[in-house]
Amino acid sequence: MNSDPVSDMLTRIRNGCRARLERVDVPRSGLKVQIAEILKAEGYIEGYREVSDKRQGIIEVKLRYDQNRDPIIVGIKRVSRPGLRRYHRSEERRVGKECRSRW
Repeated sequence: MNSDPVSDMLTRIRNGCRARLERVDVPRSGLKVQIAEILKAEGYIEGYREVSDKRQGIIEVKLRYDQNRDPIIVGIKRVSRPGLRRYHRSEERRVGKECRSRW
């Protein structure tokens, strides 16, 4: 079992972009669906789809690339993690600060 599922999701997306995969599969949770929705709204991924299975479900995240097949996401990391909490006011939070892109 993974102790930090959000970091696991971000690592899967980062590794998928480096390997130039079309999509990556992530175990489903409500929080991860919300993160995928934010990444889609900000233009970092093409989209996502929730798939049912006999367990918790899967989120298929479709990665986004530019016309030269370079990944849009060139860096993504989790700022506040279980071992080091960082707190910000809601107006200070920005997706683009820690998720760098090529566009």
